Amino acid sequence: MRNVYVLIVTALILNACANPKSMNDIQKSYVPETPKLTSDVMTPEVLWSFGRLGNASLSPDGKTVLYAVTYFNIEENKGYRELYSVPADGGEAVQLTNTASNESEPMWRPDGEKIGYISSASGSSQLWEMNPDGSNPEQITDIEGGINGFKYAPNSKEIAYVKQVKLDENIHDMFPDLPKANARLESDLMYRHWDNWHDYTYNHIFIAKLGAERITGGKDLLEGEKFDAPDRPFDGTEQLAWSADSKKLVYSSKKLSGKAYAESTNTDLYEYDIETGKTRNLTEAHKGYDKNPSFSPDGKYLAWTSMARDGYESDQTRLFVMNLETGEEKNYSANWEQNAEHLSWSRDAQAIFFISDIHATDEIYRVSIADGHIQRLTDGVHNYQTVEEAANGKLVATKVSMSQPAELYLVDMATGTDEPLTAVNKGLMDQLEMGKVESRWVKTVDNKEMLVWVIYPPHFDPNKKYPAILYCQGGPQGTVSQFWSYRWNFQMMAANDYIIVAPNRRGLPGFGMEWLEQISKDYGGLNIQDYLSAIDDVAKEPYVDENRLGAVGASYGGFSVNYLAGHNESKRFKAFISHCGIFNFDQMYVTTEEMWFENWDIGGPYWDKSNAAAQRSYTFSPHLFAGKWNTPILVITGEKDFRIPFTQGMGAFNAAVLQDIPAEFLHFPEESHWVTTAQNGILWQRVFKNWLDKWLK
Repeated sequence: MRNVYVLIVTALILNACANPKSMNDIQKSYVPETPKLTSDVMTPEVLWSFGRLGNASLSPDGKTVLYAVTYFNIEENKGYRELYSVPADGGEAVQLTNTASNESEPMWRPDGEKIGYISSASGSSQLWEMNPDGSNPEQITDIEGGINGFKYAPNSKEIAYVKQVKLDENIHDMFPDLPKANARLESDLMYRHWDNWHDYTYNHIFIAKLGAERITGGKDLLEGEKFDAPDRPFDGTEQLAWSADSKKLVYSSKKLSGKAYAESTNTDLYEYDIETGKTRNLTEAHKGYDKNPSFSPDGKYLAWTSMARDGYESDQTRLFVMNLETGEEKNYSANWEQNAEHLSWSRDAQAIFFISDIHATDEIYRVSIADGHIQRLTDGVHNYQTVEEAANGKLVATKVSMSQPAELYLVDMATGTDEPLTAVNKGLMDQLEMGKVESRWVKTVDNKEMLVWVIYPPHFDPNKKYPAILYCQGGPQGTVSQFWSYRWNFQMMAANDYIIVAPNRRGLPGFGMEWLEQISKDYGGLNIQDYLSAIDDVAKEPYVDENRLGAVGASYGGFSVNYLAGHNESKRFKAFISHCGIFNFDQMYVTTEEMWFENWDIGGPYWDKSNAAAQRSYTFSPHLFAGKWNTPILVITGEKDFRIPFTQGMGAFNAAVLQDIPAEFLHFPEESHWVTTAQNGILWQRVFKNWLDKWLK
């Protein structure tokens, strides 16, 4: 479940945006004025008023940054996305679009003369282009059913686009005389994934020539193949890369089906030769994820990220580079234990910039192609999310922290210092008092050092006693770094007058592979003790009321809460909140979809009595300890959550009520593993606060 959150946020924002159906709608937009706040303390409504910056990219000459901002209209319960640009040397931002069409996937044409983007202004999602100043928008494609994404060839003469192709029969194809029948007939796995049932279509890549006429079709690179490229549900056109000479296209795909797909993470890179029409597998020897292909500007190299082991989605993300002339591969992570993500070539093709998690912050690194030397460029209490080199020799990067949503920054490579390029949310930030964020190193039960974030309420008074909340991270290998979330927002939780304790327990990246991998097949072991070490350490402080402690979490964090609820004999915790948490391991194994995850982290099926590791894992199932529950619990689920089916939450809630334990069940019929719409998001925050206040204040 790790490494998907940036993609998830992008996909969910687009999902939440409305598609206009008439030209009248195109004239409408929603870019609100900065509201005048009546308090300097965060509220759910303020949290959902922030503009959400994304899709940053530099112009081909490296002088201008293109980006998107999404604003949510709470009353309408939908989002509006507009496109902007700002000089890479700094200056005033320019709004390029002003429509209700929710422009997405903005991209510079390689010749720099146009900006391409996806718009639904015509009634379906199509490629449009406009001048760099936002003038003269023009529809470029008219593909039946619309497209999901696109990528320009470097010569600006062709495009690759992605659209869905129906290749499977549905129930009406099989039984045409039953047009009103509403059913599915399945014979293999992966009939649903994360939050969508399979719709009998597959993502396919098409290539078409750009010209004076609108594009109505193209060459299907996977014609007749029942595989997705890019893979669903989170991969996009970042998984497509054109060669520098525009003669080849490399894409990532997992060419497996059904049960085989459900049990494997073996995604490969495929090279399609436009002249011959032939496709070859470039990474057949690699058994895990191979993704994010990127050609060097000089056309000599192909870089990508790779995991070594099949079935292990949280394996080390390694940086590989292939010499295209010799075919030789080099693993630049061979003597390095960190992950390398969000790759970006230097303008001279002599180095690659990337992002890596180190001690619960995400920093910018540079690796030399010549000698493989890896250099850390930044160091601070923040998360960088994207990085590109500008023409001025500095880096344009997206940065967030627990105390600030995403903005663009200009980073000096020599000093690691940065300066803001955008100020999307300055008006709101200037009116808010954020709580102090500090790190502390806590001793674990086996005498190791664990980094723990502590977030204090705004206007913290050390002479008062505050209730404290233990935050249990999901993933389970999801980092507790300096992320900014619109649900699990630490400043929002602290603004409710709580001290938040967020430990980087066993199973998280940024502290070496041994620390990361210990959690697999030990869900109820050392990482649970890490949680307790963290909250007990902070609870000793004079400003923490040790009699008013709670624990909250989602996904693996929800499992953690359910497990802690069955091991709370001392009443250390007085309240629990479990969002989409695993309750019954047996049922989870046979109702989830990504079997590679269960097989790796749990060890295998519950019926394999010869598998000692798996049998031990099932002894950690929270439902086995439900009879020991003694503490009020709020359970939250989304009905479209197929990773951890919502019936897991039902089981937890019902178990509490049947034992006369105070409980509430917050169920979202239209949400999935996350909460993505404005009013549901605000409701989530209100119920979250009310529950904790009821039992801890």
